[in-house]
Amino acid sequence: MGRIILGVIVGFIAWSIIWVGGNEVLASLSPDWYGAYKLQFEKAAFNKTPFESDSSFLILNLVRSMVTTLLSAYLAVFVANESRRTTLILGVLLLAVGIYFESTYWDQLPVWYHLTFLALLIPMSIAGGMLKKTA
Repeated sequence: MGRIILGVIVGFIAWSIIWVGGNEVLASLSPDWYGAYKLQFEKAAFNKTPFESDSSFLILNLVRSMVTTLLSAYLAVFVANESRRTTLILGVLLLAVGIYFESTYWDQLPVWYHLTFLALLIPMSIAGGMLKKTA
């Protein structure tokens, strides 16, 4: 059970680092599009003002979330050497934290984005665990 807990912790930390790091890399690689959009979103969220969302930006973030979840679940299973409980616990943890963050930005982004983002966390976590064969 200790390895499963360690795996979940590693997976969660990996998800956070990949997500935040990816955000910053994309903003620096594409300052006129991704960086500007990210800055506008952060200002709207901070000031609690309306925000005009761009579907291509939102779809890119959904794809990033899927890849990030797959990678972090793979890493969690690698550490835990067990996939079934590890990926389910990681997925539920990501969903709980995701609900908090999505509710924080509920008024700035469309409902379809929030629901899709949240709905993909557990299945992508399980799928990421399936990428790693355990002993």
